[in-house]
Amino acid sequence: MSLIERAVTRLGGNPPVFPDEKSSADLNTALAEEPKLSSIERLMARGPEGQPPAPKWPAGSSPAGASTVAAPPVAAPATSAPAVSAPTAAPAAPEADPAAAPVWTPQSDTLLHIRLDALRRRGFVVPDAKTNLTGEEFRVIKRPLIANAFGLSAAPVKNGKRVMVTSAFPGEGKSFCAINLALSIAAERDHKVLLVDADVARPSIPRELGFTAGAGLMDCLLDPDNHEVADLVLQTDVEKLALLPAGRRHEHATELLASQAMSKLLDKLSARFPDRLIIFDSPPLLVTTEARVLASYMGQIVLVVEAGRTPKAAVSEAISTIDGTADVIGMVLNKSSGSSTGGYGYYGYGYGYGHGRTAKPRT
Repeated sequence: MSLIERAVTRLGGNPPVFPDEKSSADLNTALAEEPKLSSIERLMARGPEGQPPAPKWPAGSSPAGASTVAAPPVAAPATSAPAVSAPTAAPAAPEADPAAAPVWTPQSDTLLHIRLDALRRRGFVVPDAKTNLTGEEFRVIKRPLIANAFGLSAAPVKNGKRVMVTSAFPGEGKSFCAINLALSIAAERDHKVLLVDADVARPSIPRELGFTAGAGLMDCLLDPDNHEVADLVLQTDVEKLALLPAGRRHEHATELLASQAMSKLLDKLSARFPDRLIIFDSPPLLVTTEARVLASYMGQIVLVVEAGRTPKAAVSEAISTIDGTADVIGMVLNKSSGSSTGGYGYYGYGYGYGHGRTAKPRT
């Protein structure tokens, strides 16, 4: 038995096993080559009361529950190379709050061009243009919508930033009014607007504004894994106006709009665009069922009625289909002439207003 083996046996341990299986002779030779310690050094190497010294843990580490004391720095020899400082790690970025959705920013620097001159010639409201009668009328129309959306009205309106523009029948001017309303809000100093083409069967906003639409609302419902709604929103060169196209057509549009996916999509829109009114150009109420489904998600509804054409019974029926959905329902009398209301009353809850070439807002 070697010297090391006898020492370990006396301490009650097991003989060490060395990976290279050195012989006892090799070990004795290695021990003989080690520097000899003086008596004082041997005493200092031993622990208190003659016990073996405590194990030395690697620098910067310690056994569980033990405190670590940093050793004093050792000066490098004069001949050694100068020490190189390790690069300082950048501070860790704070974790994002999952409850706070980031405000939308455009995915591309390319802005969708809106031909404002062409719109002006066709009678649309154009931001920063000279004030005309149509512009003044839409100023009156948008004021209660903005007040309800941003909590400036007497009573809070649930989902007040979601505004649906619809009509009883096609051709009454709902898209004209939705676009004008969005352009008028885009002229605001403190508010922005997102115009959504929700007339998924007959989208008209691309044609009216002069652009070719790609993927949009329906694509997010049909294939949500590959289409994030915020990525399909188009920023225009009208600074405070953004657009969401209708996307591809589908024969089960009503079921898709009534699905849980639509509810989640609208929640995403509201979270990503908290500073915007979201205007939905909706299908007509009495022709399709999509508008009735959309109405259930809205806080405010604007019903467009064409003066001299839409029967009063149709107006009443259209209102009955959305009664009890949104908190606020207003009405716009479109294409009216003179001061006559054409036999139409106002069925708004909280407000009513009229629009036309010479019509004045009424309540």
